[in-house]
Amino acid sequence: MKKGIYLLPNTLTLCGMLLGFYSILASLKGNYLHASWSILFAIIFDGLDGWVARLTHSTTRFGIELDSLSDLVAFGVAPSVLLYKWALIPFGRVGWVAAFWFLACGALRLARYNVQMGSTESKAFTGMPIPAAAAIVASLVLFYHEMWESLPGKNYGILGLTVLLAFLMVSTLRFHGAKEIDFRKRKPFWILVAFVIILMIVIMHPPVSLFLFAMIYLAGGIIENVILYMRKRKSERKGETR
Repeated sequence: MKKGIYLLPNTLTLCGMLLGFYSILASLKGNYLHASWSILFAIIFDGLDGWVARLTHSTTRFGIELDSLSDLVAFGVAPSVLLYKWALIPFGRVGWVAAFWFLACGALRLARYNVQMGSTESKAFTGMPIPAAAAIVASLVLFYHEMWESLPGKNYGILGLTVLLAFLMVSTLRFHGAKEIDFRKRKPFWILVAFVIILMIVIMHPPVSLFLFAMIYLAGGIIENVILYMRKRKSERKGETR
């Protein structure tokens, strides 16, 4: 701190925090679409600040701590308030407990990530990343508003999804993220083509496509972990029979 701080990555981090704060205000006013889009844009800034810090070799402990605080606001508090105001109020105490459970598990996920940084989290995420959980919540709101506009009273599916996402964040299941991709190395040409196709799909119908990709990520992560568990059990049985 005596030598100063790096402005660019930390400014991007603060932009993500600002979007998270705006999402909270929008949720309190009942503007759930703006709240959801703010969370999704905050995810972009969250990716940019880490990428810029690594590219410019400006990663510091201060930046890491600030990034965690920003993530807690944008991807912990903001989605929890959004979920509660949008869908969980009809459940009474159960609703606000579920919203807090999402926030608490997100905070625990961030704390565990900071402790494990550079060791067990070097290749894949242990537990669902909190930005991914927030993206699922935001895309769900956008998709639901696009298809049905309003919620018909109590929705147990959304309540269950809130609890599930919270458990996945603090679980030991393996999830993938963009940090596994090294953008400094050459990649096959088809990856660029696939990126263009995905971008075109998102532009054509953002609410539906974003929700679809979010659900694919959620289902794909669960299926991958089930396959890994079955392989592990199979190898253990083979070891016992030898």
